[in-house]
Amino acid sequence: RNWDPKHRYDACSCFLSLFHGTPSYVSALFAMFIIKDPQSPETPFGFGSQNSPLQNLVLEFSTSYFIMDLLHYFVFKPDDVLFITHHLATLFVLLTCRFLVNHGAFAILVILVLAEITSPVQNVWSLARLRKNDVPMAAKLYSFLSPGFYVFYTVARGVIAPAYVVKLGGAYATGAADGVIPGWL
Repeated sequence: RNWDPKHRYDACSCFLSLFHGTPSYVSALFAMFIIKDPQSPETPFGFGSQNSPLQNLVLEFSTSYFIMDLLHYFVFKPDDVLFITHHLATLFVLLTCRFLVNHGAFAILVILVLAEITSPVQNVWSLARLRKNDVPMAAKLYSFLSPGFYVFYTVARGVIAPAYVVKLGGAYATGAADGVIPGWL
């Protein structure tokens, strides 16, 4: 209620992300490593493995978040072309993985985990940044979180995630998913 109107849409997006990020991070870990598909004796770890029902559920949950946040940006910040393009590209990947080929969820969920591991801290940091000029506690929280957040975010999304994407691209380029995921995807 006390949010500056120019920051309300950013705060809303952060809260949406908080309610998506943590549950999707935890459920992706369960879907990848902990809960096994009853139809398969092993948990699928391959980049081209068939999706398990739980993996599909995580993909659907993330798809709903990206659609909701994308609509939010279309309405409140339609000029943020980079963010909108990111969401559209992510939706393409999620939807094709889930509904078109039904393979490759493990590879996508690893990327989701790498992205969402930073999400709780990023969103709290972003909310504190938005309020730091108005609320002294927010300024203190922002100052406290900033150094660690910058390092954590840089390592997770700037080093590990790109290295994984290169590995993933190499695997697909050498035929890791031939026969189950079309090459044009």
